[in-house]
Amino acid sequence: MSDASKKTVTVEASLSEVRELLFNLEGYPSWSTAIKSASVEERDGEGRPIKVKSSIDAGVMKDRVTLDYDWSAAPEHLSFSLDDADLLTEMSGSFTTKDNGDDTTDVTYELTVALSMPVPAMMLQKAEMATIELALSQLKKTLEG
Repeated sequence: MSDASKKTVTVEASLSEVRELLFNLEGYPSWSTAIKSASVEERDGEGRPIKVKSSIDAGVMKDRVTLDYDWSAAPEHLSFSLDDADLLTEMSGSFTTKDNGDDTTDVTYELTVALSMPVPAMMLQKAEMATIELALSQLKKTLEG
């Protein structure tokens, strides 16, 4: 298992706007080109998605995955872990949001992946960072217009 890749971006949007977009897991395909489809398979007692099946195409990472979402640290922190996939053996990560008090929000995306086939750690880390950078740039563009 590799160390998690991580990046933070400042978005010119309120904390509530950022969380509304991030927490709408079914809506990811509308703003993230890497998420081709997303459907909620299971919700918790509060109606929040806890199991989501997605089709991802993030360059070298293409797979059909089912992710389990952990809302225990929400709304500041939403984490996910791999339940099932075709190729990935691990996909875990999180989004952390922080209000800067000036109508901007810091969003930190952390991601770790592992594949069922041998891939050099440096290549995996590059793929993780490319995935993170694409997601954060598209999130920022969507919220800032």
